[in-house]
Amino acid sequence: MKKGRIRPLVICIFQKDDTILVAEGYDPVKVEYFYRPIGGGIEYGEKSDEALIREIQEEIETDIFELQYLGTVENIFTFNGEVGHEIVQVYNAAFVDTSFYTKEVFEGKEDDGSIFKIRRLPISKFQSGELRLVPEDLLDLIKQNNRMIKSHN
Repeated sequence: MKKGRIRPLVICIFQKDDTILVAEGYDPVKVEYFYRPIGGGIEYGEKSDEALIREIQEEIETDIFELQYLGTVENIFTFNGEVGHEIVQVYNAAFVDTSFYTKEVFEGKEDDGSIFKIRRLPISKFQSGELRLVPEDLLDLIKQNNRMIKSHN
């Protein structure tokens, strides 16, 4: 997080039935866990879909396809005592390697080599408030898209 800068990000929910794929995070100042779909920064001159493909390859070394743009969420938040501001492009996509749909917990790797946990969790745990999903408006975007999908079937 760079102070005083808006960060362009791309994330992907990898929805399967009523579950999504999220990385587990922890804020030591707030002393709380939170969950965020995987993805990362969009680099200058890179489109969000290209950034997503690159980020997934870097973080979990796999390929994705059938990218579906869901919408954009603006996120102003506090993490580790610092204010951050992001414009987040949100996608759903499919894994080429279908084993990623059956793994409940596995690991991803950040640019700096640090390891993080990735989990497949029910959307209902976020809706009930049992677990915290970030960015804050993401749950509304998922609900909105699920309603649109159901109305087309």
